[in-house]
Formats: sequence, C-alpha cells, structure tokens
Amino acid sequence: MDQYFPQVLVIGAGQLARMMIEASTRLGIKVRVLANEKSESAAQISSDNFFGDYNKIEDLISACQNIEVVTFDHEHVPLDLLAQLEKIKVNVRPGIKALACSQNKIHMRETLEKAGISNPDWLATNSISKAQDFFQAHQKQIILKAATGGYDGKGVWEITELNQLNQFFTDPDSQWLLEEKVSFIRELAVQVVRSPSNQVVVYQPVETRQKNGICNEVIAPAPELAEALNIEIQQLGLKVAKELEIVGVFTIEMFQSQDGRILVNELAMRPHNSGHWSIDGAVTSQFENHLRAILDLPLGSPAPISKFTVMANILGGEFLDLYHPYLHCLARDPHLRVHLYGKSVKPGRKVGHVNVSGDDWSALLARARHAADYFTGNITE
Repeated sequence: MDQYFPQVLVIGAGQLARMMIEASTRLGIKVRVLANEKSESAAQISSDNFFGDYNKIEDLISACQNIEVVTFDHEHVPLDLLAQLEKIKVNVRPGIKALACSQNKIHMRETLEKAGISNPDWLATNSISKAQDFFQAHQKQIILKAATGGYDGKGVWEITELNQLNQFFTDPDSQWLLEEKVSFIRELAVQVVRSPSNQVVVYQPVETRQKNGICNEVIAPAPELAEALNIEIQQLGLKVAKELEIVGVFTIEMFQSQDGRILVNELAMRPHNSGHWSIDGAVTSQFENHLRAILDLPLGSPAPISKFTVMANILGGEFLDLYHPYLHCLARDPHLRVHLYGKSVKPGRKVGHVNVSGDDWSALLARARHAADYFTGNITE
C-alpha cells in the first residue's frame, strides 16, 4: 500500500498555482488544480487537473473529492459558494473571513480600522458631492478604487481634476473607495505565514517598485530599513494574521510615508509577486510555506540565504518565442535564476520573473533589469 500523503486543491491555474506545484514535489504533497483549460500555466505541469468553473458549486464539490484542503491561485471565488463547501466539511484556507477582505476593499478598510491598524485617510461613498468634498480636502489629488474586482492596477484611478469624478458616480447603487494620495518614500511588502495551530513566521520586509500598477521589481530585504520600522512591520503582519484568522501565506503591501507612518495599501490572501524572490533567496519559499501552513505542517525558516535577492518581472514584449532570450540571459549571467510560466506572450503580460542574489543590491538590480529588458525586447545585447 502506498504511504499516505495529503492532497490539496488549488482553485485557479495561473502562475501561483504552478509555483505551488513545484514546491509540492519537494514536500511529497499531491496537488490538484481546478482549471479552465489545459493551456493554463499550472495545468501544463499538473498531473491532476479538474476542468470546471469555480463559479459553479457542482464543479467545486466535484473537484474537492478526496481533498484535504482547498486553497487559491486567485481571490475571486464567490464567498457564498465557499460557505457551502465549509458546510460539507471542506477545509477552505485562508478562510472566508480573510478572503472577504481581499475581495472587497471597503470591507478591508473597515476591518483594519476597527483593529486599530493604520490606513491612508479614506472614504466609502456613492455620493458625488461627498466625493467632491473629499477631493477638495486632500489638495485635489486622490486615488479612487473600485470596491471589488481590481487587480494589478486595474480598478484604480488617480484623480487630479474634479470633473474626472463625474464618470464614476452614475449608478446610485455603486460604492467607491476614495483614498488620500500618500506622499511616500517607497513601497514595502511583507509575507506572513500562519498555520491552524497558530505557528507563525514572517519574511523580512521587501522594497517593491511598481510599473503601471503592477509590482515589477523587488529588493529583499528592503535596503536601509531602520530596525524599529522592521519590527513595526513584522508586528503589523502578526496583528493582521490574528485579527483575520488567516491560514497560509498572505501579503501586506504598504507605504513608508514621508511623515514616518507605515500605511496599509492592499492585502493579498495568497502567495504574491512580491514574495517570488523567496524561491531562490530564502531557506523556505513562500510557496512551500503556504502548503506547509494550510496542511498544518511545521513551517520552514523564512531566513534569507544571501544578503540580498532581487526579483524582476518578465513582461511580454517583442519576442513571441522566449527561448532565444532565455538562452542569451542564461549564457550572459549564469548565476541568474529564470522562471517562465508557460504563458503566451502579450504586451505587458507577466510571463515570468528572474531572481539574482548577492551582496550589492544596486548591482543585482541592474543585472535583473538587464535580463527582464532583454526578454521584453527593450534591449538587444
């Protein structure tokens, strides 16, 4: 008889699910993927695909057969369907309470504020007059967000003219989230991992750099981060984990403001782009620790194995065939670690990332950027 090992269902078949599968092989964990089609990133490498629609309860129930735990590649599964899975004793992790915050930005702000966690100044409203007042009160420069559905810069608008608000406030039933435009030194992120038995580990905070609303580059750990801020950020992660009863990896994206505050920008209840450095730069990657956490296995060390690791996203560009730039980058920089997702190339689409580790973060950033730019076709040598 084969030795028993638990099995996980990942809902969604994007690159996060793909990297969970890669981590699962080291742990001896079996992973099933709920996918739409075989061409999706994770479905290409999965030995156990279930093809169905995550918006249909019958498909969710069928995909959960002989499964220990359900987790997610994305955060879009309707909460009422997940509640039905919990009723039939399916372990849904991170859990509905946590996912509710990532699915609705207004609910996230309300929850964090109630817990005493620092947010930018914000307003949830469907009133154009209240929105105009908020705009005027914040030096005519605010951020407007859709309460639901936004991701990677979508559903987010910078408002600098009063008349820009008119196009949004046409449906009296729509709620919008308005936030102050934070004057910040830099953006930071932190990955936190919590298990059902309340074991918690926290990765070192990282500096993130955005492009078109997408986390595009990461320096791990964040350079020249004062120890007091490092401790504050890690304590913030522990507090959010406890308040939302999160199980698994989650990410807090935040601003380091010019007036010294650490302000929460977004929450992601899953592994996140800002933690991809950990695949090559930490003792235990965020993906392995996510699987360990949701199955209540002992968590692995989040400690870095180099002084710095830099990640840069590979975005779709001029090269439809990525094999030529892949050969070039590996030959030019043998210490570079290239991760491709098996996706077709479209302009601006995340098709992979590169990691490189060492002692000088600025030199590492230049090397990672060179590789990413070569893949995209921005440079040719």
